[in-house]
Amino acid sequence: MSYSVIWEYFVPEDKRTAFEQAYGGEGPWVDLFDEAEGFLGTWLLRDKEQQGRYLSHDRWTNRAAYDAFKRGFAERYEALDRELDGLSTRENYIGAYDEVTG
Repeated sequence: MSYSVIWEYFVPEDKRTAFEQAYGGEGPWVDLFDEAEGFLGTWLLRDKEQQGRYLSHDRWTNRAAYDAFKRGFAERYEALDRELDGLSTRENYIGAYDEVTG
């Protein structure tokens, strides 16, 4: 079983390349997450029907691993969030989900 955290972003056309580089599988967010125990990966999804809409899907081994990351990396997380502020015009927390197996 894994634990997923999903966010929705709306990105203006002139910032999409920078956004995809920052939030994609080889960007600074994943570099930070990779340092934490229990991180499984990030998928950045581009909406095919609504231009500029993205979903990010971060997978962790379990909620405890994600919670430990949030506590242990809070300052660096907030600094990176400030650094990348302005790439999207709006972001929405969709939710956290447990994988259904079996």
